[in-house]
Amino acid sequence: MRYPFEPFKIKVTEPIEWTDKERREAILKEAFYNVFFIPSRYVLIDLLTDSGTGAMSQRQWSMLMMGDEAYAGARSFERFEKTIKEITKKKYVFPTHQGRAAEKIIVATIVEKGSVAISNTFFDTTGANFIGGGAEILNIPTPESKDWESEFPFKGNMDVETLEHILEEKANRVCCVVMTVTNNSGGGQPISLENMRRVREVTLKHGVPLILDACRIAENSYFVKLREPGQDNRSVIDIAQEFFSLCDIAFMSAKKDGLANIGGFIVTDNERWAEKFREYLILWEGFITYGGLAGRDLDAISVGLSESLDENYLRYRVGQVEYLAWRLRDLGIPVLWPPGGHAVYVDAGKWLPHIPKEQFPGQALVVSLYREGGVRAVEIGSLMFGKERKVEREMVRLAIPRRVYTQSHLDYVVDVFEEIKGFKDRLKGFRLVYEPPFLRHFLSKLMPFE
Repeated sequence: MRYPFEPFKIKVTEPIEWTDKERREAILKEAFYNVFFIPSRYVLIDLLTDSGTGAMSQRQWSMLMMGDEAYAGARSFERFEKTIKEITKKKYVFPTHQGRAAEKIIVATIVEKGSVAISNTFFDTTGANFIGGGAEILNIPTPESKDWESEFPFKGNMDVETLEHILEEKANRVCCVVMTVTNNSGGGQPISLENMRRVREVTLKHGVPLILDACRIAENSYFVKLREPGQDNRSVIDIAQEFFSLCDIAFMSAKKDGLANIGGFIVTDNERWAEKFREYLILWEGFITYGGLAGRDLDAISVGLSESLDENYLRYRVGQVEYLAWRLRDLGIPVLWPPGGHAVYVDAGKWLPHIPKEQFPGQALVVSLYREGGVRAVEIGSLMFGKERKVEREMVRLAIPRRVYTQSHLDYVVDVFEEIKGFKDRLKGFRLVYEPPFLRHFLSKLMPFE
């Protein structure tokens, strides 16, 4: 496909420090082959995450000067609250320093030890917070998600029939249902409005709260406009507002579709929950009108949320991811299809079949990408989830920061894959020498099998 036209001009640049293969090999050893430990100055193309790594616009930078740093009742919060209420149509708005803090507050409010939380697919931190709060987590993605090569447009959907069956058997144990949009751990795939409506019907029938993890709501809503019958004449913001109307609680990491480097929020119409959110917000984050954020960050989020819903931006954003996916697919790399909104997902287990799951084929590819080309990606497979859930595929995610990289950067990533393709059958797996009890991929230390 043709590379999408960037709907912006570049005003400020950040230099990239070049490293050679020998230096990168030494860095990998020092980092115990965990790319989270690699200093960013030694990374040429950083596709580790799209969370908080985007470039802010001139409007966002100008609003930083308007930041009101008052402890309580700041004007920045008034602007933040107004924007979020306009988008979500929810009554109560609570800022947090990032999505993970929102998850912790929600879990503390609704989870009882021994309860069950259900999702289309929990993201790693969300699932870990629910487990840490004493819940059992269940992922029930749509059966179509198992076929990586099909053109099914909404592989992020929830399996509604299975949800109905679970709630009929044990609704009294289920503390909530969480819809993650887009479905990050499920390959960055969108969910349809029809699926969200059906899930809402089932949760209302059984009296179970429905929570929306809205960190990529703009990208998901754009996919609905593009792919779902009857939605093409609606605006993206109108579609997003319907998603918010179908949930009891929504939370968002504004480091994704908020186009900000830090921040998040919780919204709800439920006064009882809102009272608990206030209590925990003050206990863990700060006063209710700043939630662990500087006033200038609240203003950056207010502008970024509006910019993320612009369809010219979304056309470029989704097109950039699709471009990289097409280039890799043409090279014979097995990627999840159709491409999602924020990242390209490579099936490392399929591409490196000689490396068994217990030796982390995804991590082998991640290490090779950095060693050969200074490209940092992330494993989403047995290393990330092996202790918490059954892993269907050993994936590597190439998450593209928003408004940061150009076509030549992505073409370089393709060149690195092409180089690895020539010797991929000689790549070796890894073994763990240290792992923490939760979210082990962040802090694990590994060594290669000789």
